[in-house]
Amino acid sequence: MRKLRDNNSGFTLMEVLVAMVILTVGLLGMAALIAGIINSNKLSNRISTATVLAQDKMEDIKRTGYAGAADDTEDYNTISDYTLYKRITDVAAGDPAAGMKKITVTVYWDSDDHSVVLKTILAE
Repeated sequence: MRKLRDNNSGFTLMEVLVAMVILTVGLLGMAALIAGIINSNKLSNRISTATVLAQDKMEDIKRTGYAGAADDTEDYNTISDYTLYKRITDVAAGDPAAGMKKITVTVYWDSDDHSVVLKTILAE
């Protein structure tokens, strides 16, 4: 009988507490990592959408040709299905040389905190 009492098997309270602290620290680190991944995915999605909006505008300008290229501003809530974005088109005639237009399309989001810029040159 005495042998059974001396042979305690199991964990002490201190061992259980230390294991819980280690587990908690690991889980909190994982939670911070997951939050960072979610934010990065959100930013990546916004960059992709802004790039597509800028490319669409560039294609529209190329379709209208040299004579149809003009400055344009589409403010927030004016681009259908993309209310979070603002698109500004800047046309500089004679840049970089005579008979050429430098086209710059900038798409902003998050109250102009972030942007994507695409540039091209059209010739007559």
